Amino acid sequence: MNTTATVAQTFVRLGGLIQIVLGLGFWLGVGYGLVPVHILVGFLVVLSLWTLATVGLLSKVRTGQVGLAFVWGLITLGLGMGQGSLLPGELHWIVQAFHLLVGLGAIGQGEALARAIRQRPLAARSQAK
Repeated sequence: MNTTATVAQTFVRLGGLIQIVLGLGFWLGVGYGLVPVHILVGFLVVLSLWTLATVGLLSKVRTGQVGLAFVWGLITLGLGMGQGSLLPGELHWIVQAFHLLVGLGAIGQGEALARAIRQRPLAARSQAK
C-alpha cells in the first residue's frame, strides 16, 4: 500500500504545482486556452487525494482524517467546476481566491494523509510489542 500512497502523493504534488502555475497564468491574463488542462489536472489531483483517502482507510488512519479528505475532494471538484458562475463581475476575484485556498487545502490533505499512511505501520508495530 505504501507504493500506491507514494504514487498518489506524487500526483498530488506535481498536479498541485501545475495547477498553481496555470492558475497564476490565468490571474495574469494569459494561457486561457489551457483551462481544459487545468480542469483535467484538477480532477486528477482530486482522484489522487481520494486514492490516498482509500489507502488511509485500509491502513486504519483516523476515520475523521479520511472522511475530511473525501469531503474536501468533493468541495474541490464542486467549486472548480462551478466557479465560473459564482459572483460574476468585479467580485469574482473572491471566488478565485477561495478556489486557490481550497486547492491548496487539497494538496495539504494529500500530504497529511500520505504522512499518516507511512506512520501507521510503525504505530501498529510498536503497539504489538
